[in-house]
Amino acid sequence: MAKARQNRRAKSGRANAAPAPRAEEAEPAESGRWKAVWTWLAGILSAVIIAVIGVVFTAWFNARGPDAVDRISGEPPIKVGHVAVDHSTQDAALREPVTDPGERAVLLSSASGSRHDAVMARHYWASLEKTDVTVVLIGNRSSLRIVDIKPRVLDRKPSSDGALLVYTSAGEADTIELSADLDEPVPHFATAKDPDTSYFRKKQIDLKRGERVTLSMSVKGTAAYYEFDLLVTVLAEDRTEQITIKGPDKNPFRVTGAADAYRTCYTVSPLRGWQPISRGQACVIERKIQKSKGY
Repeated sequence: MAKARQNRRAKSGRANAAPAPRAEEAEPAESGRWKAVWTWLAGILSAVIIAVIGVVFTAWFNARGPDAVDRISGEPPIKVGHVAVDHSTQDAALREPVTDPGERAVLLSSASGSRHDAVMARHYWASLEKTDVTVVLIGNRSSLRIVDIKPRVLDRKPSSDGALLVYTSAGEADTIELSADLDEPVPHFATAKDPDTSYFRKKQIDLKRGERVTLSMSVKGTAAYYEFDLLVTVLAEDRTEQITIKGPDKNPFRVTGAADAYRTCYTVSPLRGWQPISRGQACVIERKIQKSKGY
């Protein structure tokens, strides 16, 4: 009987312990539901974060993105849209006379302007005593300020005496906004009303991307032959950069003082080229031009 009671108790204990596995099975199911909820919430949160990042990035790129891309790619804060030197109303001089038969034929003929200019360039054609330069600058940042422009002397030599080129036109150049004198120890651009004060000490030029400004500048040099370029200082996003502007042919600008005597002289030919004249004839033409201008 004792064995019977023990068997009954053992069976009863096993019966009571049987439901335990069901509770353990219920826990993984509950955990799975919470995991699904958390996964769903994480997905929504990720989508919101991505959307916010997209909005912020779009706003930043629209405001600053092009500037950042330009800086990384090395694009300058301003672009030079156009450079021109007006030779139409200004006499000029060459450092060396034109003696090569082929070049002389081009100089005296009605050849194309580019061929004439090539011959002139090889003999360092320079405007006499002043040169008039027109520059068009284009903004290449969302916001920038031109804080200074100054002529920078690259070379100084005795005045050119190879040839004098006298223009017979008595026309006047357009009104020049700014002028500089390379004979000064520190050349700077100034206005006619205040020649002793640098223009950019009082004023700056603000530009936005795509905006243009046209500058007409007269650069004088009477004491020597000068080669120079223009150095532009630009402030963009608290960064200062300098841009160099050279002449239309990518060479330096040139201006020369008058020489005491010239080895050859020319004036404009009726056939559109140049024709040789004597120094006496050149002086007569010069006096007529000066008189017509009221000098």
